Amino acid sequence: MPDGEPVRQRDQPEPYEDALDRLRREGLAYACDCTRSTFSAWATAHSGPWDGPGCPGGCRDRGLGLDHDELTVRVALGAGAESWDDRMLGPQSGDPSAGGDLAARDRHGNWTYGFAVVVDDLRQSISLVVRGEDLVGATPAQIRLGGLLGRVEPPAFAHHPLIRKANGAKLSKADGDSGVRDLRASGERPDTVIGAAAAAVGLLAKPRPVPADAVGELVAPRLG
Repeated sequence: MPDGEPVRQRDQPEPYEDALDRLRREGLAYACDCTRSTFSAWATAHSGPWDGPGCPGGCRDRGLGLDHDELTVRVALGAGAESWDDRMLGPQSGDPSAGGDLAARDRHGNWTYGFAVVVDDLRQSISLVVRGEDLVGATPAQIRLGGLLGRVEPPAFAHHPLIRKANGAKLSKADGDSGVRDLRASGERPDTVIGAAAAAVGLLAKPRPVPADAVGELVAPRLG
């Protein structure tokens, strides 16, 4: 796509198909007929959720065939931990297979976030990933997957605090919580919205207007 154009996975499936083919050739991609109810049933029967490589149905050993579009495709990431020095949270470590092997494509044929973002970061040479702290748990799997796809060094990660409601829950469109678009539509200036967000996540002691071109200067001390 031309520079500046949005990139959508559904418009450019080839990079994801190529990545999956590489994993398939190495024996790391397999079809899985486990669903959320399968994992839930296993958790009920064993008094706890599935944890570690594989899946409740042992699908990797069953040879279900990757040509079945109605099945999930998973990637065997293996055991062991992945560690990184988070630019905002400090040293972190986690199991890349926590909760089972990573789903690369769901049973409806959609590429998953956990798979697509790694392929995108690799092909676009992304060196710094800045995102919410709710995604810390996804990082070990993404680091491991990047390595399996040929990435020598993972990107640096900076997981920032989230703006939460009084009860500690994340803001949610489903709950009718206000977003940036709502604030702008109500007449709030861009620098006021940025300043309020910065104060809410601890970058400022109290809200004040922050111009968009000053965000880098505001965040830089936290990124090291």
